[in-house]
Amino acid sequence: MLTRLRLQNFTAFSTLDMRLSPGINIFIGTNGTGKTHLLKLLYAACDVTRSNEDFADKLHDVFLPYQGRMGRLAHRQKGSVSASIRVSRNSHRLAVTFSNHTQTTSSVEVSGEKEWYAERMECAYIPVKEMLAHAPGFRSLYSGRHIQFEETYFDIVDRAYLPRLKGPIDRDRQRLLKNIEQAIQGKVITKGEFFFLRNAQGELEFSLLAEGLRKLALLWLLIQNGTLLSGTVLCWDEPETNLNPRIMGQIVEILLELQRLGVQVFLATHDYVILKEFDLRRQQHDQLRYHALYRDQETSEVMLHSAERYLDIHPNAIADTFMDLYDRDVARALDVGQQV
Repeated sequence: MLTRLRLQNFTAFSTLDMRLSPGINIFIGTNGTGKTHLLKLLYAACDVTRSNEDFADKLHDVFLPYQGRMGRLAHRQKGSVSASIRVSRNSHRLAVTFSNHTQTTSSVEVSGEKEWYAERMECAYIPVKEMLAHAPGFRSLYSGRHIQFEETYFDIVDRAYLPRLKGPIDRDRQRLLKNIEQAIQGKVITKGEFFFLRNAQGELEFSLLAEGLRKLALLWLLIQNGTLLSGTVLCWDEPETNLNPRIMGQIVEILLELQRLGVQVFLATHDYVILKEFDLRRQQHDQLRYHALYRDQETSEVMLHSAERYLDIHPNAIADTFMDLYDRDVARALDVGQQV
């Protein structure tokens, strides 16, 4: 499991020191505070243990800096800037150093790779844009042509095509799969490179399936094929996208159950329903940590406040916005009542 992340002059962050929960980590904050960057960085650190790709190359592929210049990932400020990344898991640490003048990945200094790569970590990154409906032909196109898609899109399509593990599916995974099958009203099958939802009415191709249901179907595939087992890592950017709020509770319950089974989860969200569902559904021994990212009013630098409980999140721009909407709605209702 990942335990700590320290950044110096990396993208949106001038400095960051984040202790990570072994269970669920939820990143919140206004746009431009670096939530997605954290997900990509943590995912890259996990995925290199599986692919044996150089960490600097993986960073390049998931961030895609302009003209491939790694120095563009350094925090923007005047003069020369030295950037560093330190990711920890237990006693191992993977470190990267480069400057805003660094051009290629070969010029990036990486340390700790030998010990870091010795223990493989399975992982998955679910991006905001759903990819299963666009999967046919995508892997061959990505492998043979230079297209401006972050490697996270290729990786998740590749994970989705994995066949299921040999042997029986354990009881816990069976329970999770049944819960998702109830939500999507069927099971996922593949024909060649095409995905279908099979239910009582027949087989519906993913290009005709609601995008929110496709995301649930992807989660079903990752659990069914063994990508998400104990000791693995899931990164999910804005799980609420294209999902009806009524389904949020099911998503949260599945993520909580994955955490109970030993999956470390990282989420970035803007959604009040997601936050409250976690708050209301978590059990006593569930391990959750909320990481609120915000800009300092004086320096405009991104700051961090982490909390174990929902009520301790500060600042909480999501809750503040919804409380403001509620107050305005009540004020309007009272004003209308007085006029009558």
